[in-house]
Amino acid sequence: MNYQIKGNPLQRIAREKQETLNAILYGYLRLAEVEIKDLGWVAEHSHVVKAYGAAIEKLRDLELYQEDIEEFCFALNSSDSMPYMIAGPAGLYVSALVNHCQESRIQLRCGIYQRTFHFLGYGLVEGKTLVIHGDAGDFAGTALSGGRLVVQGSVGNWCGVGMMNGEIWVREHAGRKTGEWMQSGQIHVDGQIKSVGKNRFGGHICQQGRLISPEALHFDL
Repeated sequence: MNYQIKGNPLQRIAREKQETLNAILYGYLRLAEVEIKDLGWVAEHSHVVKAYGAAIEKLRDLELYQEDIEEFCFALNSSDSMPYMIAGPAGLYVSALVNHCQESRIQLRCGIYQRTFHFLGYGLVEGKTLVIHGDAGDFAGTALSGGRLVVQGSVGNWCGVGMMNGEIWVREHAGRKTGEWMQSGQIHVDGQIKSVGKNRFGGHICQQGRLISPEALHFDL
């Protein structure tokens, strides 16, 4: 009996992956076009929440895996055809990809990118672990919602701002106002912390294994 194989399975898989990447890129471009219309982007709370919500809406029908997120980051970093690489919305979009991803543990090699992503780990949900190989920009772990963010390098300012629960581990250094408006959870920094945010309602911040907040003695004025 003769069996006829219709189509090359590898070609079909490659085509499906390209279609997924195209859908991700299209969603980001539509988001960026809206965000850039005022010729600027401000990291104001309501603006951030709106942009993240729009990102999630654009990804709702996609089945995503870590390799899809890596492909998007690589395309955003290296392609001249991406005219709207805005660090804030790009990071929020990556965070939406991570929270929508089918896998519970995602690793991103940010150290190979020339561009900086802010807001990595935004709203990271319980049951998700995001590992950043390299440095993260400002607002890493913003509004963390029970997930675990591990940054193998350093983070910028406002790490863990508005964090509601979960864990942030920074293997090197953290910038100013770490934990600003923090509600709960834990932030661990193995290196130096430039300053701890004043407006905090709970949670713990540890530096080099020692609890410094709520007993922190230095704040950013």
